[in-house]
Amino acid sequence: MEIDTGNTAWLLVSTALVLLMTPGLALFYGGLNRSKGVLNMMMMSFSSIGLVSILWLFYGFTVAFGEGGKFWGDLGQYLGTKTFVGESDLWGETGIPLYVFIAFQMMFAVITVALISGALSDRTKFAGWLVFAFGWATLVYFPVAHMVWGGGLIGGDIGALDFAGGTAVHINAGAAALALVLVLGKRVGWPRESAKPHNVPLVALGAGLLWFGWFGFNAGSELTADGVTALAFVNTQVATAAALLGWIVVEWVRDGKPTLVGASSGAVAGLVAITPACAFITPAASVLLGIVAGAVCAVAVGLKYRLGYDDSLDVVGVHFVGGWIGCLWIGLFGTASVSSLVASDGLLVGGDATLLGKQALGALIVTVYSFVIAYALGFVIDKTIGFRVSAEAEIEGIDVAEHAESAYDLSPTTGSSGGAFAMAGIGATRPAPEPTDAAEEPAEPVSEKVAG
Repeated sequence: MEIDTGNTAWLLVSTALVLLMTPGLALFYGGLNRSKGVLNMMMMSFSSIGLVSILWLFYGFTVAFGEGGKFWGDLGQYLGTKTFVGESDLWGETGIPLYVFIAFQMMFAVITVALISGALSDRTKFAGWLVFAFGWATLVYFPVAHMVWGGGLIGGDIGALDFAGGTAVHINAGAAALALVLVLGKRVGWPRESAKPHNVPLVALGAGLLWFGWFGFNAGSELTADGVTALAFVNTQVATAAALLGWIVVEWVRDGKPTLVGASSGAVAGLVAITPACAFITPAASVLLGIVAGAVCAVAVGLKYRLGYDDSLDVVGVHFVGGWIGCLWIGLFGTASVSSLVASDGLLVGGDATLLGKQALGALIVTVYSFVIAYALGFVIDKTIGFRVSAEAEIEGIDVAEHAESAYDLSPTTGSSGGAFAMAGIGATRPAPEPTDAAEEPAEPVSEKVAG
């Protein structure tokens, strides 16, 4: 079989779009965060790109997509020490070079790990995060990807459907986020102290980049440029648009005002919910899914105050809840009329509860597995190298404590550090006044004045 240049070009573009989603997530999370922790928040996303990309190349892909049993693939089949550039090194019947598919799925692994970080903001040691990301990607994401997409337990034996990552990505990350929130505990002062988003335009920019990149995430998962790709593309758009509206309607009724943060969060909730179902339901069902997901997730994010868990940026309320909604929606509205992969129609489109039961079982397995392993990893890290910064570092600002930098320090200190700001006269230090007779003697130290 020869390389299909059209399919290859489409998947290369989709791969780049999915990569863009992680910097978009960093902006979205960063804007939602408090100003003194925005860089730490963004660093967790960017570090995921670096760490997970290498792990995926060397052994992650072969664990996830190698031929094998119910839980992991052949550990040596696609080992990163081998090369795959021959004419026979294509992925299935798609005509796509193997390396293109490896790169495409690499970006899924990257953003899944990064999603978890939103629940941990303002209190997590960066070293602890890196150790957790390494362990969770290895022990959870790679095997779960095999179970869902690699012919393993969930996608193969059970027959649950997940087109682009409702279980493998969003439920998986959401369950892990909940586990780590319980390990780390609440932020200092939460919920009494305000933790409002410090930069709403940054939130909207991040949501926009996520929305843009998500077309590669969902439509690209068909791997070929065909009618299913077009269906996934349209369903992604209309479900996201409907979820945006559903969220702000809830805000409007509940709080009296619709917000840009709510619109941005609603869009992300819609993107999450449509991800597993985008190739298995009709556009009309996608609109209804978006409305339900936007409204339910808007309500779900408030549960943390009632239940007492400090999920900083609502990873559980958006990704975990939205992922469950999308997975179950396949069991309600999935239909063979739009996809041959749907073996039996959903409960509300002329079928029975068979598919719904499979979807629920698959989602439950991922929930329990991810939660247990994430909690164990977090507990061990916390008891060994430490997973949480000190209360002093948290109060003063985790950016300075963990990274020795601040996002909004525009005042130059010494030398030429003022850079362009100093050249433009912004933040430049005023010349010291000429000394007068009254000022010739050195001033009494401030500390002595206060002490006296």
